[in-house]
Amino acid sequence: IGRSEGARVHFRLEQAPDTTIEIFTTRPDTIFGATFMVLAPEHDLVAEITTPEQQAAVDEYLQYVGSRSERERMTEVKTVTGAFTGAYVLHPFTEARIPIWISEYVLKDYGTGAIMAVPSDDERDYKFAEHFELPIIPVVDKSAYPDADTHDKVGTLINSYFLNGLEVADAIKRVIAELEQRGVGEQQINYRLRDANFSRQRYWGEPFPIVYDEQGIAQPIDADHLPVTLPPLDNFKPTAEGESPLARATEWRDTPQGQRETDTMPGNAGSSWYFLRYMDPDNDEQFASNAALNYWESVDLYVGGTEHAVGHLLYARMWHKFLYDLEYVPTAEPFRKLINQGMIQGVIEYLMMRKEKEDGRTVFTSADMVGEAEQDDFTKLPVLIDFVSDYGTDGSYLSDEGVAQFKEWRPSYHNAIFLTNDAGQMTTVSEVGKMSKSKFNVINPDDVVAEYGADCFRMYEMFLGPIEQHKPFDMSGISGVANFLRRFYGLFYNEDGDFVADNSEPTKGQLKILHTCIKKVNEDIERFSFNTCVSAFMVTVNELRKSPTSSQTVLEPLAILIAPFAPHLAEELWHEFESNEGSVFDADYPQHDESLLVEDEVLYPIQIGKKVRAKLPFAKDMSREAISEAVLASAEVQKWIGDKTVRKVIVVPGRMVNVVVG
Repeated sequence: IGRSEGARVHFRLEQAPDTTIEIFTTRPDTIFGATFMVLAPEHDLVAEITTPEQQAAVDEYLQYVGSRSERERMTEVKTVTGAFTGAYVLHPFTEARIPIWISEYVLKDYGTGAIMAVPSDDERDYKFAEHFELPIIPVVDKSAYPDADTHDKVGTLINSYFLNGLEVADAIKRVIAELEQRGVGEQQINYRLRDANFSRQRYWGEPFPIVYDEQGIAQPIDADHLPVTLPPLDNFKPTAEGESPLARATEWRDTPQGQRETDTMPGNAGSSWYFLRYMDPDNDEQFASNAALNYWESVDLYVGGTEHAVGHLLYARMWHKFLYDLEYVPTAEPFRKLINQGMIQGVIEYLMMRKEKEDGRTVFTSADMVGEAEQDDFTKLPVLIDFVSDYGTDGSYLSDEGVAQFKEWRPSYHNAIFLTNDAGQMTTVSEVGKMSKSKFNVINPDDVVAEYGADCFRMYEMFLGPIEQHKPFDMSGISGVANFLRRFYGLFYNEDGDFVADNSEPTKGQLKILHTCIKKVNEDIERFSFNTCVSAFMVTVNELRKSPTSSQTVLEPLAILIAPFAPHLAEELWHEFESNEGSVFDADYPQHDESLLVEDEVLYPIQIGKKVRAKLPFAKDMSREAISEAVLASAEVQKWIGDKTVRKVIVVPGRMVNVVVG
């Protein structure tokens, strides 16, 4: 999807001057650097313009391109291929003969399926020209822009006749005006949206509400036969003829109206609008009523990984805008806020494998024996982290046992040569990357839960860092969260395992600890800063262990507060309080009392002889005179005054006290 602003240019065919080949370019200023033209191999004119002398070469090339997918043609850019048609077009300004080639790097459905190739200002054109020894004419001098690359529209035009000396932006305007004046081109803005396949030959997916009549023409299902639902099947593989699994359900497929479409819709079909259905899920007449849509409007928050950006969100937004244009939904945007959570990363361990075999055998070399200059001779092969000792460290290695495990795991390397270091180890290369099956570094959450519990695993993932950042998963850090949960649990039980909560009154200091935590957690939840919420809980537990309490007034809100983070623990604690019924998630979430957070004391540093000698607490509203008297009466202060004369006592309210002696 995109918008391109440029010019459409008409090149006359030399052998048939009344026929033109149209190209669209965003860089019409470089037209004097066009030394050849390239057509997509599927272009309609290829058969017409190919000369008899070049027919065999073109036919052979077309056969090659026919074996290639469009994805391969777009992604594999290193190999340069093409064929000369034998035909020429004439340059619209100079009348110079420009040879016409065909190549797989030009696609029929992209633009006009033809390009004017300017090898001096396009990387793929340059590689093509270099490979087939075609002329390269520099037309943009970028010496005044040392950091500019090929794609930047900057520089001064050279070798370009009436454009010489113009900056790129001015040259584009000038050449478009000249093209339009001569009737060989015009300014144009292109909008492109590549078609996407919308059917899958599989069972799972929404069936198309389409049948084919006797002439094979697609017809919509009668409205009273909607919705179309999937029939029960016991075999979900394609048929022997390569048809969709639904083709087996002949009773479902064959209807009085015609034969049903047996392909199904892709995953992005339902995922592009399901959030609208959630607004009115029981409506049998329409996908959602106007009343429901006007009430719920847009989705407030969407949380999803970055891979959703194209696979889902782009389609959902496009479909939603289509529905908005048809006045089926009241909002132009489907989602108000998007958060992309970061990936959980893992350690990837690589063995260093020589690219060249030795007597037909693969050679692995201990990583610490591979010098900097030898790196290009090796490739890195990921290995299952279970075989690696001290994985994730600078000293990770495969022992003899690890090598044996590796050979059993990858039998194709059972005859490989393993060159170990002096310690008899195969050191590996440790890197942090995406946790992926292909990198053999996946840590099974079930194993973590079995050892530490679901609450601990959940809180540790939150504690790893900000939600939007990629975070490496390190098992050595989870024990800290496990210890915290034990200490939190210990606030509610004594050493004998008895539940300690009672109706005792908490101190003001204990209430302050609780409400400081409540305020911090509530504010950080609103910011989706879950890692700092966990930190707040840890600080609170440490402070309550220094000032322990059995008061239900403190403990019960704390149990509710931790429920979104450790739901199983919170549910257990909730039911320990005798008066509680139902789930902890039915309880009101705690809100802080600001009055309990107000400081009623200030710790004053006492400066004597230009040095702080003591710190004394005084009431926040205590007068200067009273503070001065209390300071001079303090034994700690008198110790530093000694036989010196007190000249003055300066009290800065809420800040400090300075005792001037002489």
